[in-house]
Parts: sequence; structure tokens; C-alpha cells
Amino acid sequence: MDNARLFLIAALGLILMLLWQAWEEEQKKTAGTDLTATQTKPPAEPRLGVPQAPETQTAPPPRAAAAPRPADEGLARGARIAVETDVVRAVIDTQGGDLRELSLREYPVAADKPNEPFPFLRDSGAELYVAQSGLIGHGGNYANHKTRFAAVATGYALRDGQNDLRVPLTWNSPDGVRYTKTYLFHRGSYVIDIEITVENGARKEWSGYLYSQFQRSHVESGGLFNVIPSYTGGAIYTPEHKYEKIPFDEIAKKSLKREVTGGWVAMLQHYFVGSWMPRKDERNEFYSDAQDGRRILGYKNLDAVRIAPGQSAVLRTQLYAGAKEQRILKTLAEGMELTVDYGWLTVLSAPLFWLLAWIHGWVGNWGWAIILVTVLIKAAFYPLSAASYRSMAQMKKLQPKLQALKERYGDDRQKLNQAMMELYKTDKINPLGGCLPIIVQIPVFLALYWVLLESVEMRQAPWILWIKDLSAQDPYYVLPIVMGVTMYAQQFLNPQPVDPIQKKMFMLMPLFFMVFFLFFPAGLVLYWTVNNLLSVAQQWQITRAIAGKGKPA
Repeated sequence: MDNARLFLIAALGLILMLLWQAWEEEQKKTAGTDLTATQTKPPAEPRLGVPQAPETQTAPPPRAAAAPRPADEGLARGARIAVETDVVRAVIDTQGGDLRELSLREYPVAADKPNEPFPFLRDSGAELYVAQSGLIGHGGNYANHKTRFAAVATGYALRDGQNDLRVPLTWNSPDGVRYTKTYLFHRGSYVIDIEITVENGARKEWSGYLYSQFQRSHVESGGLFNVIPSYTGGAIYTPEHKYEKIPFDEIAKKSLKREVTGGWVAMLQHYFVGSWMPRKDERNEFYSDAQDGRRILGYKNLDAVRIAPGQSAVLRTQLYAGAKEQRILKTLAEGMELTVDYGWLTVLSAPLFWLLAWIHGWVGNWGWAIILVTVLIKAAFYPLSAASYRSMAQMKKLQPKLQALKERYGDDRQKLNQAMMELYKTDKINPLGGCLPIIVQIPVFLALYWVLLESVEMRQAPWILWIKDLSAQDPYYVLPIVMGVTMYAQQFLNPQPVDPIQKKMFMLMPLFFMVFFLFFPAGLVLYWTVNNLLSVAQQWQITRAIAGKGKPA
């Protein structure tokens, strides 16, 4: 097998793997669309998915009893309370005290819309995604997300010099119990603390359990134009089983019910994550459910809180709703950094991101950081590349002899291949030696792809001139074209295949790659282009030295 064929197999293997994963996601998307299309007409009174209080420590969350409702109908609404801090704009609804909307002010929705914050949580439009919390128990009336709270104001804003902002909601139950649900926002933080104060004015002991959950309409990851779509779905972390994805399709098929101590539950959405984080020493049940065309993922306490008459207690939970910035995630909870999902290439992607971030700290630009990392990677593989290019240069010197063998044996491929192998053996040349750098680069290429795809630090990160977002494709296709030109330059330095069909395919590969890379993130194409330029320079120097002196200096 000659260099061209191995090059072709390596390239096609990479492409097929990417397209297979994209096809798999597309199949899931089709299945999800079919599921949504078969939902029945909504009932007059919608279900809101309140979990059931444990009869015992292992009682499961309930299944939907009412007819399903399409996800785009939205939840019932009460009065809307607007909240604004230095980093978020939020809307809390008095219906359940739900966090219905949350926009991230530090993350514009698009590079060309710098003043429009990214809408993370929302209860309007085609997609529903809300954070809910409350109390459940046996008998009596509990403040949950079916409760209509009262609020003293319709708007709250974090003022200059103020570090915390409290938003209280109250409800007095018919049992004589007063509930105060308070959202606590913090300056410069996407962590939101929720406190539910229970003042037991009844004549008997109060007993209840805290729960926190997400409700989200069924959405799918990106399609084929994302090549490898990012993951959108649920995830949990437990000390026993560590990090585990809970895809929306799995939630629809089977409800989760897992007793844990500590850990967290989360909804992932590309660069962003919403996570409920209970206390480390708290016994909970992680649960999921599919109701009314939505996916529910949350946790509930397994140990009841008991409050004597005339006494009060505060039940607390904590929500993170923001970007998957690794420096922040590591401070939130154990394993939270795993939500930045680099897949099976984490062993390469994680140190690659660390190196990029370290260099970025010095140069202040992610594009230049990618270029410098490319130079470092090239330097690390320099001896391997040099040996490979020597082999290819020696192969190129054999081209006249190989052509003579082709003319001698004609279409007798068996004798031609035998004669070629004898020639390689006589001249001590490894015909496969020139392909090793390509094979070695493929894992690095994929690892960097995942870094660009999953790292929010790369989102809307500019380089120079027309490149305003390294995580998006080049809008004018300049980098893919330059990359294609560099690949053609390499073709003239490589030995040409003897087989005319392989020769044509070999010459078409740069064009094929150029078209394929049109849809890749600009940062990835930048890496590949710079790597090609360095390779051309190194290969040209070695080829010239061997052609002129027999060995490079």
C-alpha cells in the first residue's frame, strides 16, 4: 500500500467517524420529532409535575396521570417579578415561585448583537426551560410550584455597593403555616441560593421534604452542519457512579430513581449548564420523568424536616445557571467540570485546553494562543515528522525507477507490487513511513475540535480582522481556502502514486478537504492551516537537502 492510499484511508476514516456520529444524532432528532408529533390535545388543567413525597425512603416519583400536553403550551402564569443584577436578568413567577426566565448578560446571544444577553431559562416560545423548587409531604398544604405566592414588589435591581439581592415570596396555607420562599442573588455570580422558611403556626408538628427540579421541553442537539453536535440533555453526578449523562430519549423511556448522598443534577445545553446542588451530607433521591411532552430532572430529600408548633426552620437549595467556565465549575461542586464534555478524548482535550488557557493568559487572544500551541505541538513531533519527510523525500527520488517498473509490468499489478517491494527493500525505504504524522495528528485534531466545540471560553472569541468568532465557521471561507492551498503545496513535495487512479484521487484530496472544512470552526481550520504551513516549510527543507546532498544538514 503506497502513501496516497494510506493517506486516503486515514482521511476517510476520520470523515466517516464524524459523519457517523452526526448521522446518529440526526436519527435521534427524527425520533424525537415523531414523538412530539403524536402528543394528544392538552387538557383544561395542566399537570405541573410535582414530585410525590416519599412514603418510605425509596418511594418513586409519580408518573403522569393526566393526558399529555404539547411542550409549547407553556406553564400557568401569575404575576411576573423582574430581577436584574450585574450579570443576569431574571423573571420569577408568583405561580409556584418558579424561576421562569434567566438571561446571561456577560454572554451575548451573537457576536453581532453584543447588547442582547443569551436567554438561558425561558417559559415562552417554542422551547420551555424553567427551574422549580418547593416542599412536599403527606397531607396538609405545602408550598410547591402549584402554589400562588404573593410578592411585595414587581421589580428588584442590585444597586451599586450592594453585594446581595433578596427577592421574597410568601404564602399562608389554610393549615396556619406561613411559607417564605426567598431567592438570593449575588454580585458577579451565577449561583442563586433559594431559601424556604417554614413558620409552623399550626397546632401539630409540620413534616416535609424539599425538592428542586428542571422542566424542559424535548429539544435535540444540532444537525449535520455541526458535524459532531454538542450534547443537550440531562446529567447527574453521584459519589458512587460519578458523572453520567441522562439523555432526553432515555428519560422518555424510563424514569430515573436513585438514592444518593451529595452529588448534583443538571441540564446541559452546549456552552451552558443549569445545576441543582444539594448539600454534600444530604440524602436525596435523584429522579426524572417525562410529562406533557417535557423532560423533568431533579432531586428530593429523603429525610423529613420536622417542625414543632410555634417553631420555624429554613430549607435551602442552590442553583447554578450559567456558562461552563472551567475555572468556575471547579469551585461549585465535585465533578462539575465534567459537564465540559470532551468525550473519549478528554485525556488529550483537557491538557490541550489547559495549555491554550495558559498561553491565552500571556497573549490575551485565543487565535494567537491556537497558533502558539500549534507551533509547540509541531516542535514536539519534529523528530517524528523529520524521519517521515526523509522517507517521503527518498520515495520521491525513486519516482523514475517506479515509473520504469510501471512501464515494464503494465497492468500486471501482482508483479508490479512485488517489484516495488523489492526496490523499497534494496534502497531501505519504508513506503508507509510518510503517513505517520497524518495518523498521529488525527487524535490531536479531534481533541482540539472538542475544545473549540465545548469550551465556552472560545465562544465568540475573536482573532483578527474578519474572524470574530473562533468557534464558528469562517464567514468568508478565507482560512479553508488557504488551508487547501497549503495542502496542494504539500502534494508537490510528496512522491506521486504510480497508479493513475490513485494519482487523481490524491490530487483531489485538498479540494475535498477544503470543502469539508468550510463548516468547521475557524479556530480548528486555523490550527490545521498553521500546521500545514510549518509542515511544508520543514518538508521543503528536508526534500531539498536530500535532493542536493543526499542528507539534510
